[in-house]
Amino acid sequence: MKAAVIHGAGKITCDTVDDPIIKEERDAIIKVTATAICGSDLHIYSGGIPQLRPMVLGHEFMGIIEEVGKGVKNLKRGDRVVVPFPIACGHCFFCEHSLPGHCENSNPEHYGPEGGLLTEKGGALFGYTDLYGGYDGGQAQYVRVPYADYGPRIVPDTLTDEQVLFLTDIFPTGYTGIDWGNIQGGETVAIFGSGPVGIMAAKSARLRGAERVIIVDTVPYRLAKAQEAADCETILWQKDGKEVVEQIRAATQGRGADLVVEAVGFEPDHNFLDKVKAVVNIEKGSPKVLETCMSAVRRGGTVSVLGVYPTTYDNFPVGQFFDKGIILKGGQAPAHKHIDTLLKYVVEGKVKLNDIITHRLSLTEISHAYKIFKNKEENCVKVVLNPWA
Repeated sequence: MKAAVIHGAGKITCDTVDDPIIKEERDAIIKVTATAICGSDLHIYSGGIPQLRPMVLGHEFMGIIEEVGKGVKNLKRGDRVVVPFPIACGHCFFCEHSLPGHCENSNPEHYGPEGGLLTEKGGALFGYTDLYGGYDGGQAQYVRVPYADYGPRIVPDTLTDEQVLFLTDIFPTGYTGIDWGNIQGGETVAIFGSGPVGIMAAKSARLRGAERVIIVDTVPYRLAKAQEAADCETILWQKDGKEVVEQIRAATQGRGADLVVEAVGFEPDHNFLDKVKAVVNIEKGSPKVLETCMSAVRRGGTVSVLGVYPTTYDNFPVGQFFDKGIILKGGQAPAHKHIDTLLKYVVEGKVKLNDIITHRLSLTEISHAYKIFKNKEENCVKVVLNPWA
């Protein structure tokens, strides 16, 4: 089959690889009909999260069931399904507490309670390095789905692939950031990052009744897409972030936003001094966006961290965290927890997801797709790939 295979930092190609097979009785094989590149895939592509051996990437995919193991009773050949991005068993302590990203059984080689840089990670993710289970992902024509009786959801024939594809990750992730803030209606929500997750967070804030939604980014075309797709206010980050905080406070009677969502992660645009500091302190990337979020939130407010942070950072503002009484929440989104509610929103027409797509490409164009997405070329916001074109 054709598949997108990473061969080290900056090199991903469409290769011919072996078709996946059933290995466990709870497995399913899915013929992938649509897949996408996620912003977190770029951390592997850039080398920020290491992957030494070739591996099929991709955790945003959907398709048609080709084969199921004998333990899968709720799915059959021909069912059309969308698949949440965490690989979770459904029966361990964390799965039973709606925390599938912390599944105790899906990542036996690297799982542990510590949450370290290279060891004791959380549960497995599709196509997301050996550290997170080593499972091949869905940027391919076929994919093996473990625990298929727990993850995949059957989708209505009345909806197109593009209408439901983002139930895999970016919509549940964006929604999680808003859910962590316990939005009840009438709040001001500020979102840092107007990529796909940031835009989905803005849509989710509207669904939950936020009065004002403000989204921040360094790239004007991404802000324009966010304003168009999510009906939000926008702020262009131009200097060091202080001007952004001032604007958010000015819009909230000097208090700051009730909820701030960090949807950027550890690889923002950063200057030479940031890079020197990262080298000296053996850090990956920079926490400057998170630090700005903690200034932009009001006292007693919540900061939801959806962006990826794989390492430790010095000078973390713990004094500010304590003095302001900030609620800080982060981690992998519990996609299984929210996917059924979010699918219902799509079915009822309460939210539109496919309006963020800017590029529809063949899987054979994977190298170009990653390049334009990473480098923000061709006004790229979201790439959807056809494995069969």
